[in-house]
Amino acid sequence: MAGREGSRQPRVDSPARGVASSRTQMEKARYIAVEGPIGVGKTTLATALAERMGGRLVLEAVEENPFLASFYQDRRKHALQTQLFFLLSRFQQQQELFQQDLFSQVTVADYLFAKDRIFASLTLDPNELALYERVWQALGGRVVRPDLVVFLQARPDVLQARIRKRGRDFERHLDPEYLDALARAYADFFFHWEETPLLVVNTSDIDLGDEADLESLIREIRRHRKGRLHYNPEGHRG
Repeated sequence: MAGREGSRQPRVDSPARGVASSRTQMEKARYIAVEGPIGVGKTTLATALAERMGGRLVLEAVEENPFLASFYQDRRKHALQTQLFFLLSRFQQQQELFQQDLFSQVTVADYLFAKDRIFASLTLDPNELALYERVWQALGGRVVRPDLVVFLQARPDVLQARIRKRGRDFERHLDPEYLDALARAYADFFFHWEETPLLVVNTSDIDLGDEADLESLIREIRRHRKGRLHYNPEGHRG
């Protein structure tokens, strides 16, 4: 379900004032989606990418979901309404985004619309999932695919440590077993992903808050243009 990196309201941010126009001219106009399980660092990387590339930042709405806190306390009871809220919220945001001139500049999002089904498959019972799939099928074909997906991975213990560090109230009841299952579901989802170029990054041993680690990863993202690539950085050793 949710509880991923995000913002209180869905938003699309323009490049910061003062970003040199030559920077955006050097970048091929692209739509990049950053993905991965809860706590892996999606928003951190997406924000840095948008800043470095002089691009537009798209952040997923998380904390505005009124069902989220209840979901973490009782997943079975609140799964369907939580999931449908996120699905419709993301779809609305995507429609607003793509009414703009998407390809006039780099656009970086901290989520991939298609991944919503990962959470649905983990939390919904068969009847709920059948209903969800009908809604998803009506919406999914109306969303533009990214030019590149960056899939961030990390060991479960690393994810748990990062979640504790950011200290969100609604994540206090996050079940470690659910987080483990989510990480495995993400890995399976992207193992079969063929819709776009994919860069798979193991972030277990790097710190996206470290400038050297971040710059190394961004260089790899800039280079990747087609196919699937696994990137296993060792991290900055100072």
